[in-house]
Amino acid sequence: MTDTAPRELPLQELSEVVIRFAGDSGDGMQLTGERFTSVSAVFGNDLSTLPEFPAEIRAPQGTLAGVSAFQVRISDFAISTPGDAPTVLVCMNPAALKAQLHHLAQGGAVIVNSDAFTERNLDKAGYKSNPLDDGSLVGYRLYPVPMAELTKTATAELGVKPRDAERSKNFFALGLISWMYSRPTEPTLQWVKDKFAGRELIVASNIAAFNAGYNFGETAEVFEAHYEIKPAQLPSGEYTNVNGNTALAWGCVAAGQLANLPVFLGSYPITPATDILHEMSKHKNFGVRTLQAEDEIAACGAALGAAYGGALAFTTTSGPGVALKGETIGLAISLELPMVIIDVQRGGPSTGLPTKPEAADLLMAMFGRHSESPMPIVAPQSPADCFDAAIEASRIALKYRTPVMLLSDGYLANSSEPWLLPDVATLPDISVDFATEYNGTNEDGEGIFLPYLRDPETLARPWAVPGTPNLMHRVGGIEKEDRTGNISYDPANHEKMIDLRAAKVAGVANDIPALVVHGDPDAELLVLGWGSTWGAIDAAINRATDNGYSVAYAHLRHLNPFPKNTGEVLANFRKVLIPEMNSGQLALLVRAKFLIDAKSLSKINGVPFTSGEILDAITDELGQK
Repeated sequence: MTDTAPRELPLQELSEVVIRFAGDSGDGMQLTGERFTSVSAVFGNDLSTLPEFPAEIRAPQGTLAGVSAFQVRISDFAISTPGDAPTVLVCMNPAALKAQLHHLAQGGAVIVNSDAFTERNLDKAGYKSNPLDDGSLVGYRLYPVPMAELTKTATAELGVKPRDAERSKNFFALGLISWMYSRPTEPTLQWVKDKFAGRELIVASNIAAFNAGYNFGETAEVFEAHYEIKPAQLPSGEYTNVNGNTALAWGCVAAGQLANLPVFLGSYPITPATDILHEMSKHKNFGVRTLQAEDEIAACGAALGAAYGGALAFTTTSGPGVALKGETIGLAISLELPMVIIDVQRGGPSTGLPTKPEAADLLMAMFGRHSESPMPIVAPQSPADCFDAAIEASRIALKYRTPVMLLSDGYLANSSEPWLLPDVATLPDISVDFATEYNGTNEDGEGIFLPYLRDPETLARPWAVPGTPNLMHRVGGIEKEDRTGNISYDPANHEKMIDLRAAKVAGVANDIPALVVHGDPDAELLVLGWGSTWGAIDAAINRATDNGYSVAYAHLRHLNPFPKNTGEVLANFRKVLIPEMNSGQLALLVRAKFLIDAKSLSKINGVPFTSGEILDAITDELGQK
């Protein structure tokens, strides 16, 4: 029996906590984690999340392959990662415990739905004995809670059938954790009412389960204390919680407004990029048009056609889709039209690991087309930074009349963090002047339009919208003559056009910020990163500095071309370490271009870097422990 009256438990103040929710793919762990994250954002904590999806869409229930997890770190100070190891693990079944326990810090808390630890479920998870009874969890603080049974009891008076009631047990877990970490309840209860409006029995069942979990924590003689993490001291302003895919979509929409152009997205659904299509399709009021094409090639072709027609054009995909889009991207380079290709990278090759992150498309972005076909490459560093990266990629594409590759990844796409809404007045003006009149004359002195007459500063060609009076011109995949755009098979002209396109992309280096070094500029070691490694590198550098190590780091947003001072920066350090989620692709480019003996720290197992892994590599490089 447990007490039913509230007990006065000590309220302990913590600076941070890392919680991982884990269960079967049908247990609602992503929703539970997202709700806890959202209410923590409302409360004012800094936060970072790491969703982890099962690789199989419908893995057998109760098996290791079907485990879904969501890790969230909340704090009263600024953070950049979801934490190396959770201190609290909430498990809804034996498979979740078996798959996730190795992540948990020693001495951490394990809260389990003890009702699920049946002989059948233990067998499916590969347990020889029940870990709740056999002493194997002696190194942790174990809290068995009969979540399923308590949820059924709480919802029985509503007339909810036991099988249906069990679907609400994730709200019981959410209520319990909300009590344990002093989260306000009102935002969650209101969300339930809004989300399930019109389905009153579901609303009542989920609210009853949530309240039952909250009250259980308050009344049961199970827990020694509950905790509080105060709001973080962050720059003042209005914040929203955002993941990388949503931030990217909003960045694309904002870029259209900043460019005064209609926005077009041609896309074919592919994990983990599909949510960008879903989000952008909601914003027709901002002049956004989306097309779900029949395949990747059609999606890219439609985007290129929209660019020809005067729109700010995007196409979204993951690595397999970039491979299919390659010929059309080459055509866009030849036509010299602005377009942004968004690659949300995942594990590969082929179908690979659709739900796991990787950053191994860098060399494909650099060289994955036939002939000499360079294009600028931009990579965001955090979920919120995806917004700015989308605008920056659009700016370059429009100004230089070139397709641009934007390299996100599955980690950034699904992770979330608080985002300080920008002052719209501070966003750049990326508007475009279309060609509207003749820009040359023929042999008879008559006005003509020269589609490849270049801007002397950017080498960009004029952009004339089809139908503009007197500006009819020819485009296509066959090589064109400089200035006139006539079809040309002249060898000298072909080499000239290749050189001009390469010079145009190289010239972007004059228009991007210099590479900034953080930390000790006189250190022996520089850690160089790109993409989503930023958070783990930043945290590792902070830990190294706190431990007395002298180290510096720099992070690349622009990967082609590199910032103009990149070679100078690298030459100032005796050692350069490059962590990346591939087999050393940036390291290969750096070694080739700057003749720097950079050392690669590779991780390519579908799991993001932890700060501890990078810290270990830093201490190894410095010859210290």
